[in-house]
Amino acid sequence: MVVDAAFMSIGLNYFTAVVPGVAAYELEMLAGRAPDSLSTLSRLRYESVAGIWKNHRSWEMAKGVADRLSIHGAGAADGDAAALRDWAARASLESWTSDPVGMVKGVGINTYQYLRMMGGIDTSMPDKIVRRVIARIVEEADVPLPTKDDLELVDTIALIGHVTGHHPIELTWMTWMVQSEGKTMRMDKYRDLLTRI
Repeated sequence: MVVDAAFMSIGLNYFTAVVPGVAAYELEMLAGRAPDSLSTLSRLRYESVAGIWKNHRSWEMAKGVADRLSIHGAGAADGDAAALRDWAARASLESWTSDPVGMVKGVGINTYQYLRMMGGIDTSMPDKIVRRVIARIVEEADVPLPTKDDLELVDTIALIGHVTGHHPIELTWMTWMVQSEGKTMRMDKYRDLLTRI
């Protein structure tokens, strides 16, 4: 999950670039050629994984996040998954820039929120696609809800979720899935990948 967030953080197409990159990492990890824990990921050498994903910044961010999260997993029965959940449960959106994970170079608000979502928090990401879709919904509904500021957008999505009975995390995924690539909606184009995500 940390590697997924690190690859996603540079803004490449999630389905055509990030998912295949993470799948390649997973194969190397299962074969014992890539870190399989937060602790070993925090000590990663770029040369050992450059063949999987060339972006050095992504790996540095993954190392930094792994280092910060491994603190939360110390002594936990289910280790790394518990570390991510524990951090996410304590992490505050309002103070994300002073959070140890938020302070890692390369972690912006979208990556921070994505990690919280993967840690089990029902929240959303204020990325450009989510912003565009939610702003259009708010405009068409003629409801004066703020969507310009990142924190306001997350609050607006939570409010829409409450009113509609959908979770903010579901609304985030829905905005990504209804976008089209060419003549095909992502939901149809990447249906087979959705089970991996």
